[in-house]
Amino acid sequence: MTSVAHRQRAFTLIEVLVAIVILGVVALLAYRATAAMTDGEAHLTRESDRWRSLDMLFARLESDMRQAIPRSARMGTNVEPAWLALPADSLGNSTFTFTRAGPEFAVEPGIAGQRIGYRLRDGAIEALYWPQLDNVPGAVPAAYVLARDIDRFRIVQLTSKNAWSPQWPLLGETNVPRAVRIEIGLADGTTIERLIALR
Repeated sequence: MTSVAHRQRAFTLIEVLVAIVILGVVALLAYRATAAMTDGEAHLTRESDRWRSLDMLFARLESDMRQAIPRSARMGTNVEPAWLALPADSLGNSTFTFTRAGPEFAVEPGIAGQRIGYRLRDGAIEALYWPQLDNVPGAVPAAYVLARDIDRFRIVQLTSKNAWSPQWPLLGETNVPRAVRIEIGLADGTTIERLIALR
């Protein structure tokens, strides 16, 4: 009798151990599924934030460019064209500045406007704002990062002969180009292009 009772208790103990192992496997699978869902949600959030910031960048570029005015700006003793675009490096990345319509906090009437620019620096696109439309020598613009993880930032201007030029101004062309094409290359290899008609 004692032997049978002992065998029944041992069998029950084995069942408990098997049940614990099964529960452990189920818990592990549930944890992995939850972790995968959490990681997926975090990835979607990051992607959504990235595309939202890029959408805001293009909206800002378009808004600023559409307000470009043909007004040159003084930088100390030098005079910069109303729209100044140049290749910044051997990869063809652009840097450009222009005069945009807008408030200018100065006593002198009739000079409303703002000198702004955009550039690629250390993998980020920055917006540049000069203190005034006409600046003293050595004036440094305030820089604000608009988008990160950028490999390429190119801007080309449409000429009167329907050709694209990476630099501006050009001889025989207006102070502000007819249109621009913006190309942004992301760190993951994605390329985004946008055409903006200016006049």
